Amino acid sequence: MGALICSVVLLSLIYQSHSLGFKSPLSIFKRYQESVWSSPDECTRTRQPPIPPNAQNFSLDIRMPGITPTASDSYMCMAVRVPRERDSYIVDFLPHASMETAHHMLLYGCRSPYSTDGYWDCGGVQGTCEDTANIIYAWAKNAPPTKLPRDVGFKVGGDSGITYFVLQIHYGDVRAFRDDHRDCSGVTLRMTSKPQPLIAGIYLLMSVDTVIPPGKKVTNADIACTYRSYPMYPFSFRTHTHRLGKVVSGYRVRDGKWTLIGRQSPQLPQAFYPANNGVDIRYGDKLAARCVFTGEGKTTTTRIGGTSEDEMCNFYIMYYMDAKQAVPYMRCMENGKNEMFRNIPKEANIPIPVSPGMLMMHGHMHQAGPEEESVLLQPKREEEEVLDQDFHWEEVADWPEVQLQLGQVSGLALDSDDNLIIFHRGDHRWDVNSFNNQRIYQQQDLGPIQQSTILVVDPAKGRVLKASGRNVFYLPHGITTDKNNDYWVTDVALHQVFKLGSDGNGDPLMVLGKAFRPGSDNYHFCQPTDAAVDPVTGNVYVSDGYCNSRIVTFSPDGKFLRQWGAGSSDRRKLVPFNIPHSLAFVPDRQELCVADRENGRIQCFVAESGEFVKEIKKNEFGGEVFAVSYAAERGGLIYAVNGESLYGRSAPLRGFVMNYSTQEILDTFSPDTQEFKMPHDIVVAKDGTVFVGDATADTVIKFVSSEKAEHRSVKKGGIEVHEIEEMETFVHAQLKPSHKAQAQGLAKGIPQEQTQQPEEKKTIVKQSTQGASVAVITTLLLIPLVVVIAIALFIRWRKTRIYGDTETKLESSSSVGILGKLRGKTGGGLNLGNFFASHKGYSRKGFDRLSTEGSDQEKDDEEATDSETEEYSAPPPPVSSSS
Repeated sequence: MGALICSVVLLSLIYQSHSLGFKSPLSIFKRYQESVWSSPDECTRTRQPPIPPNAQNFSLDIRMPGITPTASDSYMCMAVRVPRERDSYIVDFLPHASMETAHHMLLYGCRSPYSTDGYWDCGGVQGTCEDTANIIYAWAKNAPPTKLPRDVGFKVGGDSGITYFVLQIHYGDVRAFRDDHRDCSGVTLRMTSKPQPLIAGIYLLMSVDTVIPPGKKVTNADIACTYRSYPMYPFSFRTHTHRLGKVVSGYRVRDGKWTLIGRQSPQLPQAFYPANNGVDIRYGDKLAARCVFTGEGKTTTTRIGGTSEDEMCNFYIMYYMDAKQAVPYMRCMENGKNEMFRNIPKEANIPIPVSPGMLMMHGHMHQAGPEEESVLLQPKREEEEVLDQDFHWEEVADWPEVQLQLGQVSGLALDSDDNLIIFHRGDHRWDVNSFNNQRIYQQQDLGPIQQSTILVVDPAKGRVLKASGRNVFYLPHGITTDKNNDYWVTDVALHQVFKLGSDGNGDPLMVLGKAFRPGSDNYHFCQPTDAAVDPVTGNVYVSDGYCNSRIVTFSPDGKFLRQWGAGSSDRRKLVPFNIPHSLAFVPDRQELCVADRENGRIQCFVAESGEFVKEIKKNEFGGEVFAVSYAAERGGLIYAVNGESLYGRSAPLRGFVMNYSTQEILDTFSPDTQEFKMPHDIVVAKDGTVFVGDATADTVIKFVSSEKAEHRSVKKGGIEVHEIEEMETFVHAQLKPSHKAQAQGLAKGIPQEQTQQPEEKKTIVKQSTQGASVAVITTLLLIPLVVVIAIALFIRWRKTRIYGDTETKLESSSSVGILGKLRGKTGGGLNLGNFFASHKGYSRKGFDRLSTEGSDQEKDDEEATDSETEEYSAPPPPVSSSS
């Protein structure tokens, strides 16, 4: 037996030593991805695997061939021929660039580039293309990759009129290259030759003559055009200004009604963000956009142009159309009429706050001296990323690990340590006998709830850490915490709002309202539902509630400040609150969002003034929205739960995750082991964990985010984009235990090593029971085995010296150059790099200057995870019908 084992090992080692120069395609591909682009100085040596002539799915790398710009505000271009003469379709864009080096990057499509040999300066007279240059893709400020919806692609080659791609990169501050490194920024296009039923396109709204006076607080740039083509369906949008831009908004205007397409701060990563779901553009609609600028701090007039001292106002719409009717590139540069823009929603003029960590200190803001260079930092990528739709919230089935004795769960909150705070009603129930027609509580004789109504719970295990609130409340409802971890709670039976110390014990620190006395003046409430606290000012907001349908604001010491009711972008269609049931304070925007329960909507307001900002109302909500919560991650997320409607408009009970800016529903979730009965409140922790309190089931359900089973990069609408990636996914799936199994094991306190397969456990047990005689025999067998291994290793070492270069040569020979020195003429098309060179006397080149230090040494994003990408879901175009 020992001789047999030795022979097998020896043969294996000899085979391996002879195979040093012959690696599997998978291993070569992995090494290629890991090694390529690791250093800017090596970028000109990069080679791309050849595209097989009959391959249906392939990738095309377009990169600058290692250039070093010598002047600030340089625009460099290079042209690459479309790899197929027949029709091809771009389905994904993966950028490879860093804002430390490249200010922005544009990809154009045209038939006749300025040059087809090497790269050229395309910021002045020499532009991008001799004919029309159509923008296909845009990137800036470390924007993540863009994934197109299923069955959607940009058509190139064939009869599309696009035979060349032209990559244009704007290099801001030349000091980024003072180390003389070479730049190889660019983009990878994932393509297919499979005909796509929906064709993607770009619609650009662009201001050309806005003037921003110095010192003026607000200047609006308005653009509007009437749409005169076949139906199109926006699925993403992108904004662009320079440093004076505060917010850019785009709308469809139909029959006088303004519908938001997208709204974003141009100071955030300038990615393509998901557009407002369900917006279609039809013949006769108007497309409108507004850019809001400020001239504060400026001493000279600022105009639209392409230099560091100029501004820009661009709103890009990425859309799809039916392939038989597609018009892939359109633009609008007409000034909007004042009378039309009088009705623009107020949100268009409300700046989107950008935290200091996300606001880049670009060179176009100011020229930094040496002493300032240390603060020219990038934000964390997680702050920039749009929520990837491959993540889904799933129930943690075995939480809590200990049984909680709860009554009707009415409110949830989190303290500064993300401990869960549960507000429940103990043995009291709210039923038809609780109140009379005057909203006076009818069960005072029961006395206050004797159980602890406030439980502080460990979010990981569900253990009770602290309990309080005995003999105080009659019918608890809402709870929140302030920056000191003090509790603000409401009681609908008492018609009062309480401030309690962080320990929950002792007398209340403050009481608002009169016990058991409903009212509607400044000193009474009528069944108040919830409270929210501004962490900066300390102002307290109360939703009042079941009777009064208003929001009431108090100072930190309990002084009445103001009140307001529901809002509307059209005051003629104002619908009052119908039970403002839950509040969420939005600290990074200084807004307050209200779950207007019976109206099935969420409304948001400027917290300080009560000015209406926006409304989120979805058919998926059904007729009711019970609770709302907010998280600042990924640009702002709204969490909500709906409820059963009394008016026949019910929808499945579930939780919702929505993009705050676009209002798109990113995910819906519900428990697997039980059903929602009355999801009454929702909170989200800093790590994205969601808790939902169910008032009928008397329980709290925990949800965590995890990847869906389908790997997005393997298949998309039937297109196998990268078969090699599918192979890698399969290999990893065979080698690693399932993520869900590990998570469940860890949640139960089982160490990861104990989550091995049963066979492994059996082997370990069996080995541990071997007798001493077996150990002796094994030792004797190992002696000749060690000798054989030593001989084999010596042979392998000798082979390595002889054939050691084989592997490197194979890699080099299997890679074919894609871009050596491709050159590429200015044209009659729109080129944002030189558009202003001939417009109203402006001649300076460049968009806006970037002042950073360092080199572009990003790892190739070919293996980027889905957490860095955006993915959109595009249904087939709906059948045309009258609005």
